[in-house]
Amino acid sequence: MSGALQRTPLHALHLELGARMVPFAGYEMPVQYADGLKAEHLWTREHAGLFDVSHMGQLRARGDDLHVALERALPVDFAGWPAGLQKYSLLLNERGGIDDDLMVTRLEGGVAIVVNAACKENDVARMRLLCPGLEFSVLDHALIALQGPRAEEVLPEAADLKFMHARTMQLAGADCLVSRSGYTGEDGFEISVPAAHAVALARKLLAHPAVKLVGLGARDTLRLEAALLLYGQDMDSGTTPGEAGLAWAIARSRRAGGAKAGGFPGSALVDRARKRFLGLLGLEPVPVRSGAPLVDASGASVGRVTSGTVSPTLGKPVMLAYVDSGVSDRTHLNAVVRNQPHAVKIVPLPFIPKRYKR
Repeated sequence: MSGALQRTPLHALHLELGARMVPFAGYEMPVQYADGLKAEHLWTREHAGLFDVSHMGQLRARGDDLHVALERALPVDFAGWPAGLQKYSLLLNERGGIDDDLMVTRLEGGVAIVVNAACKENDVARMRLLCPGLEFSVLDHALIALQGPRAEEVLPEAADLKFMHARTMQLAGADCLVSRSGYTGEDGFEISVPAAHAVALARKLLAHPAVKLVGLGARDTLRLEAALLLYGQDMDSGTTPGEAGLAWAIARSRRAGGAKAGGFPGSALVDRARKRFLGLLGLEPVPVRSGAPLVDASGASVGRVTSGTVSPTLGKPVMLAYVDSGVSDRTHLNAVVRNQPHAVKIVPLPFIPKRYKR
C-alpha cells in the first residue's frame, strides 16, 4: 500500500505507553514496548497480554438468502450453525489457492467476518462479486485481543463463553462483540469495539494487574509456537488447503461426496498437495528465519522455511516450513543460514500445546 500509513484508534495510547512503532500492512503498529518482545511473550503465556489488532478488516454481511449466498463464496455450511458460533474459514480462488483466511461468526440477522489487513479491500471486492445480492459493510471498530491464562479473570463478563463462541455485551459504555478466540494458542477473547470507545476499554483492561500491552512482535512468536499460520508468509494464493494442512477448514458437507459438495471457488482442487507443511526444531543454537532454504544430506534443495524464531518458551529455534512431498520424517535436513548448513529435525506440531477453554 502506498501513501501515508493508517493509524488505529489506539495509536495515541501506544505512543503514550512507549511503544516502538513500525509499518505493518499499511498501518503504523506497535511491535513492542519497553519490556521487550521476550518479556511480553512470556507474560502472555503466564498472565494476560493485550493486543491491538485493529488493522484487521471487520465486515458485516446482510441480505436476502444470506447464508445460501455466502456458501457460494466460502466453503462453509450454515445448516445447524447457531447464532453466536464462530468458525475459521478460507476464501479460495479458482486454482484452489488461499486468497485469505478469515473468522466467520453467525449473528442474529447477519454474519460477522474478520479478514486480514493486507487483504481486506480485495476480500470485500471478491465477496461482492461472488455474492452480488448481499450487502458487505466495513465497520469503524477497533479490535482488541486479550490473551492468556488470566484473561477470564480480567473479563469475568465473558467467563461463560465457550471457545469459538461470541455474543454482544456492554463494555466501557459500548456494545461490543466478544468472541472467545485469538491467535496465540492461549485462552482469551477478541473484542470488537466501536472506535470511539476503544481507548476507554483498553485503559479499563490495563487497570487490571494481570494485563500488559503486547506488540506484534510477541504476537508473531506466540502464534508460531502454537503453529498458527500467518497469511502471506505460511500460506498464500498459490497454496491449497491440502498443502497448508487446513483441509479441516472445509465443511465436511462441502467436500467431495458431501450433501452440499462443491459450489465454491476451487472446490475440486482443495486437496491438491504438491508440497508438505511441517514443523522443524533447530539442533544448533542458530536462529533460522523466514526464507531460509532447506537441503537434504546431499545438499539438494528440498524446501524452505516460511516462519522461524528462537522460541521464547523453549529457548530453541523453531520453524514452520514447506518441503517436497517426497520428504519423509526420517529425511536428514539442514537449514541454510549465511551459506552454512545447520541441522534441524522434523517434529510434531504445535511446538507449545494450545490451551483453549473448550
